[in-house]
Amino acid sequence: MATTKETQAEAEAAEAEADGEGKDAAAPAKRKLPSLKVMLMALGGLVAIVGVGGGGYYFLFGGKSEAKAAVANEVKPPVFLDMPDVLVNLSSTGGGDRTQYLKVKVVLELPDQALSAQIQPVMPRLMDTFQTYLRELRPTDLDGSAGLYRLKEELTRRVNAAIAPNRINAVLFKEIVIQ
Repeated sequence: MATTKETQAEAEAAEAEADGEGKDAAAPAKRKLPSLKVMLMALGGLVAIVGVGGGGYYFLFGGKSEAKAAVANEVKPPVFLDMPDVLVNLSSTGGGDRTQYLKVKVVLELPDQALSAQIQPVMPRLMDTFQTYLRELRPTDLDGSAGLYRLKEELTRRVNAAIAPNRINAVLFKEIVIQ
């Protein structure tokens, strides 16, 4: 019996070689898996990509933390304080130019109502600050939106310096006329 099994195995091997499958048929059966080191590196890379993607998604679209939500609920609407109108003549570079005037209506944006009561006693100082600064402007200083933006930022800076340590949010223009 042992001889018949051996002869059968030999016959099958010879048949496989004749078909051209001898070594090729055995090769897929002997294929090795990637090493453990390569598999761990691939898994680590996948975890890193998922982590970065998830973190980025949370950062961009994520939910608010409780602290941010509490601050958002406590935000008060701003308070607006009207300033008296200011009318000044603008500085002219040449002696023969006609005199130009600037009329400005300004509103101060305050963070809360309590600051309004603190600004009222120093209102003459604020008006003096506005007058002295605006009189030094030339008509070309007010050209375009960039000129008005610089004017707004400079007035905000000067108001904050006059009422320090308090601060306003912004100076807003209601009306600007150059004549």
